[in-house]
Amino acid sequence: MWELIVAFILGVVEGLTEFAPVSSTGHMIIVDDMLLKSKELFSQEVANTFKVVIQLGSILAVVILFKDRFIDLLGLSRRKEESTKTKLELKQVIVGLIPAGILGVLFEDYIDEHLFSVHTVVVGLIAGAILMIIADYISKKEAKVKSETVDEITLKQAFLMGLFQCLSLWPGFSRSGSTISGGVILGMSHRAAADFTFIMAVPIMLGASSLSLFKNWEYFSIDVLPFFIVGFISAFIVAIISIKFFLALISKIKLLPFAIYRIVLAVVILVMIL
Repeated sequence: MWELIVAFILGVVEGLTEFAPVSSTGHMIIVDDMLLKSKELFSQEVANTFKVVIQLGSILAVVILFKDRFIDLLGLSRRKEESTKTKLELKQVIVGLIPAGILGVLFEDYIDEHLFSVHTVVVGLIAGAILMIIADYISKKEAKVKSETVDEITLKQAFLMGLFQCLSLWPGFSRSGSTISGGVILGMSHRAAADFTFIMAVPIMLGASSLSLFKNWEYFSIDVLPFFIVGFISAFIVAIISIKFFLALISKIKLLPFAIYRIVLAVVILVMIL
């Protein structure tokens, strides 16, 4: 029974933090590695596979919430669009995925072996917070937003935002934190940057998660299946709620509150390891 409670809690943490600019890795370090210790309930390999499974729950939440957008991007929509209407196209998403996709493939093993530590996550949390503060400062300084909605994002903005996404390869930096900040710096509204961040997250996270599952398929057994299912469902449900809440909130509060929270989280982690 305790295993299912742990699965539920970790699923909630994943759903709350995966797409908010606060670093899901940092939260997992506190909640799982330091408090719940799921690797003591199961093997290290099963615990790592579980984290991939709950991440898929969060990805499914984005797919559901942005289903109409993905249908349009794939050219499957039956709706007739006005020829003069600007809209986000698949090429923008592909261009945005290229930088982090290439670096992720080249340095995946190095990152896993050398960068996944508490200290590197703390550095990522603080560095990401500084970037978010800079982004908010620039957005206040600029008189006019170049891209108010996700449909107004240019190919150049998409590619440069993809470069910012490379920062998220450093654990603790946060994919949402790096890309939303980058988008705002490039002249997007906070909401446009957030929408594009979530859309880009699906293919890159789905690809990485699918590869991890393929490598760890042997760890799926009847014994751990309930653990995986509870975590997946709780991550999916909580992610849907948290994404809706975040998108409604981001245009009003901007990034500064999240930056402050990240710094507090970094301090908490440091206190816990000292």
